[in-house]
Amino acid sequence: MNTGARMDIQEAERERFAAFVMRMRAAGINHRPLMSAVEVTPRLDFVPAQWSAEAWSDRMVPIECGETIEGLDLQMRVLAALDLQPGHRVLEIGTGSGYTSAVMSRIAARVLTFDRYKTLVEKARRRHETLGINNVLIRHADGSQGAMAEGPFDRIVAWAAYETLPRGFVDQLATGGIMVAPIGPAEDIQVMERLVKLGSRFEREVLANVRLQPMASGIAAAI
Repeated sequence: MNTGARMDIQEAERERFAAFVMRMRAAGINHRPLMSAVEVTPRLDFVPAQWSAEAWSDRMVPIECGETIEGLDLQMRVLAALDLQPGHRVLEIGTGSGYTSAVMSRIAARVLTFDRYKTLVEKARRRHETLGINNVLIRHADGSQGAMAEGPFDRIVAWAAYETLPRGFVDQLATGGIMVAPIGPAEDIQVMERLVKLGSRFEREVLANVRLQPMASGIAAAI
């Protein structure tokens, strides 16, 4: 690639990032540590080349194993709702491309992320290694029920939908901890909810209506 073409790509990326920042401000998302984490995490490294023009958009794009990367605006709304702080221990269910765990790693102390697809785990791990990220532990495992033996966690985020409120996660959260997850039927509109642990129950807040894949148990045998 010649110098002129490279500069054109860089300029296009700056414009797309600026447009993204304006959308976030309009949506009332002003979490400075989160926006700084996004700025230093190269999103193009986590998006298939053929979808690079959509990297900074709110469009969901396909990745390997028949999975997708959620639109960036939804990802940021979810991560902002987590209110990540330095020192936090985070559990993520659904590694995907590894982008959201990379962003969270810039703020939190430690991120444990599970995916049922070995291909996604290996690719995400290589991306993190290239970026020098060393506080994310990626596992090829069934994370649908969390990681009871590893908790408690300060924050939990799930990128696939539970049909009903996942009450079992109360015991995996620290006091005052937050979980964000989509809840609802597999083939219909779901609700992305922010669940705050209060004693032995959740205080619930609706964030958005979504259409995400249903939570699956087990691991993929072939891929």
